[in-house]
This record gives sequence, C-alpha cells and structure tokens, in this order.
Amino acid sequence: MKVRTNWRVSCRLVGTILKWLWVPLLLPFGTALYDGTPITPFALPMVGTVLLGFGLEQLTDERDLRAREGFLMVSLTWLGIALVGAVPFVLAGEGVLAHPINAIFESMSGVTTTGATVIVDFGQHSRAVYLWRAVLQWLGGLGILVLATAVLSQLSVGGAQLMETETQTRDVNKLTPRISETAGLLWKIYLGLTGLQVAVLYALHLLGVAPEMTVFDAVTHAFTTVSTSGFSPRAESLAAFSPAVQWATIPFMATGATSFILIYFVLQGDLDRLRDSDEFRFYVGVIVLLAALVGGILFVDGTPYTNPEEIARHALFQVVSILTTTGYASTDFNLWSSGAKHMLFICMFIGGMAGSTTCSIKTLRWLVVLKAFRRDLYTASVPSAVRPVRLSGRVVDEETIRDIYAYTLVSLVFFILATVFVVVDASRVGLRVTEFEAMSAAASTFFNVGPAFGIAGPLESYNPFPWSTKVAMTFLMWVGRIEIIPVLVLLTPSYWRA
Repeated sequence: MKVRTNWRVSCRLVGTILKWLWVPLLLPFGTALYDGTPITPFALPMVGTVLLGFGLEQLTDERDLRAREGFLMVSLTWLGIALVGAVPFVLAGEGVLAHPINAIFESMSGVTTTGATVIVDFGQHSRAVYLWRAVLQWLGGLGILVLATAVLSQLSVGGAQLMETETQTRDVNKLTPRISETAGLLWKIYLGLTGLQVAVLYALHLLGVAPEMTVFDAVTHAFTTVSTSGFSPRAESLAAFSPAVQWATIPFMATGATSFILIYFVLQGDLDRLRDSDEFRFYVGVIVLLAALVGGILFVDGTPYTNPEEIARHALFQVVSILTTTGYASTDFNLWSSGAKHMLFICMFIGGMAGSTTCSIKTLRWLVVLKAFRRDLYTASVPSAVRPVRLSGRVVDEETIRDIYAYTLVSLVFFILATVFVVVDASRVGLRVTEFEAMSAAASTFFNVGPAFGIAGPLESYNPFPWSTKVAMTFLMWVGRIEIIPVLVLLTPSYWRA
C-alpha cells in the first residue's frame, strides 16, 4: 500500500525550526560565561541543533505542507524541541537532572509550559540551568508558536495550521493580510508583556517592598508568568517573595491566559470586543467565583493566616495560578483543608481562554458545553423549539459543538486512564500514593498545570515517582499541550496508508 503522508516535508520544516534554537541558547550560554560556570552544556547543543536542523532540511526540497503533514509537524516540533532542550540538563550533570529521563521530563515540562519539576535540591543547579528552564517555558508559551508560524510563512506554506492548532480561533487569519504579520503582532504583544513584568517586579525591589527580587529573579519569573508556565528558580516558588510580588504577579498570570487575539483588538482601541466577549466574561466570572469560594472555605476552616488580606491574597493567587495552568505557589496549599484543595483540583480542568498561552480544556469549550447543555434541557421539554447555541452573538454550528463534546470526553478519559496508571505503577514499586494524589498528579501533567498535591505538591517534586511513571507523565504533557488530536491522528493506520 502507498504511504500517503509525506513525512519528509514535516521533518524538513521541523528542522527549519530546530536550527534556530541556538539563538535562545545564547541566553544561558552568556549567563554561564558571566558566572564562570561551565559553558559546554550550552555550547554543544548550540552546534548540535544547527547541524540537526540542516540535516533534516536535506530530506527533501518540497515545501508544501498539507493538513496531513501539518499534524505530524506539530507533534514533532514540540517533541523535537523538548529532546534538544533536555541536552543541556544532562551535560550540566547537576543533581537529578543529570539522568536522561529526568532531563527529558523537565524539558518537556518546560516546552509544554507545565511547570512540573523533578528538582529536589535547588541549590545544586547553576543560574544558567534555571535560566534555560525559564527560556524553554517562554518559548513554549507563545514563542515557539510564533517563531514556527513566521518561519513557515517565509517558506510559503500553511503556517496558519500551527497557529490555529494552538489558538483554536479562525480570527487569527483576519488580523492582518499575511500570517507572518500576524505572527509579528503576537510576538510584540508577548514580548511587551514580558518586558513590562520584568520592569514591575524589579521596580518593587527598587521601592524596597521586594528586597529578595533580583534582576535574575525578575527575568526568570516574567518569562514563566506571561507564558503561564510556573517554573521558578526558588524552591518556595512565589512564597519566597513578599506579598507585593504576589499581588503584582496575579494580573500577569490572568493576562497570559487571556486570548491574545482579544488583547490585540483592545490595544487597537476596540474595547467593544472585550465587552461583547462571552468567553471573557465567563473567564473573569469563574475566577471571581472560585476565588470567593476558596477564600470562604479558608476563612471558615480557621487557617493559619492571620488577617483577611492573607486569605484574600492566597485564595485569589492560587485560583488564578491553577486555573490559568501557571502553577506558581504563594503558600504551601498542601496544608489547606480538604475542601479548599478540592476547589483547586477543579481549577485544573478549566484553563484560560482559547488563543492564550494557557493549557487545559479552556473556558471557551466549557462555555459552549454549558450553553449546549442548557439548550438540550430546554428542547427536551419543548421538542418543537429551534434554539441554536450562540457565542458572543454568533451561532455555533452543530459540528463544532459535537467536536467540543468529543474533545472534552476524550480529555476526561485520558485523565482517568492516567490516574489508574499512576496508582498501579506507584503500587508496583511500593510508593504510597493516595487516590487523590494520583488524580491530581495525572490531571496536573495532562492539563499542563504543574504542581499537584501530596508528594508532588507545590513545594515538593515529581522525583519520587518511578521512572516509568515519569515517562508516562512526559507523554501526557506532550499530548495535553498539543491537545490530543494531532497525536491520536498519527496513531491511526489510515493516516499513514491509503
């Protein structure tokens, strides 16, 4: 039977992306050079990724990317970057990251903006390694997406495929006449938000309200906040800093999880889009509701926090952090009551807006599911009624609703199967993991949230899990970030053969 998918085209375009990874590697390379730490862990991958990229480009001269090759390219792009990103961790030879499985886990967690870490002793690693973790997450947030789209558009191929896979919106092609210009606009927004947060965080240091916030901390946390990622060079995450830093970080996490298409129109002065967006109102409403519920539970439970400001700050911070899949911690929420922790667990399944840097199921899908379910309840009692589902005044076609139902169902099935695997595999090696800890770890990795509960809590590490579970979680992070479908399509025989 004839192979229908031209995999060489996909690999060629992945090579075009990989050959430019030497540019972001310059940041940790320069830091290592400045600090006097080994530069080899970054110099060798810089050379290697260029050679690998050029090698893949020699597979074919063809550049036309069809939808079939687009699925393969999207999947291989995230996988390839994660594998290349793991090399500096192994070559650095520091702590648990020297083990290849741990290094790939950490790199995949970075590229997919998950924020789950296997690091145990944060004092064992150099600043260059921590900066590379942050750079991986910054690229994974929107940087790789925009870079790939811009590169593809220059090759005169369907760059919009990768953009639409991530943003889940068709408006992206309507921002500018050319996809390369759209990529440039989104890049500027992303870069501008990152620079603004660096300035805000370091300004707090200069004002004396955040003495712990160095320039390095400001840069690494800005990289991992706007990208809704959550890697921190501090073992205590954001709990290592003053309340002022935590309050200042909340709006940037929330903005990173807001549709960048919507942000673009707002920056153009089109505030009507913000007001008329059903998804934005739903997104903000969910945050306010869940933060109020968590704060109320903490108040009723009689937490160790001494005043209402602490309760409000930690409740709002953790709800925004988990719901947007950023995964920072302002406190050890492992110590919270069962009710408060279960509310955070619910947040893992929500996610931010479509077209943002966030992961999980996303508010747009949940909004459509709720509207469709309400419509179905109405038509069950009034069968003759014709009541379409509308989103921001526009009718959502039934095929889209079915796709959203299917995606949500498949996501929940993946989560359940992953939970079972975590429990069984932990039991195999004698690791004590409760069902709730297994559920939170499975949800956190698959929905790219980061911290879980128990042994993988906010101030803990995923390192205690057996290597087989780490491999499975690495796969979950990869599949979850590219939203399941590209990988599932690759696993069907019909994809490869006529």
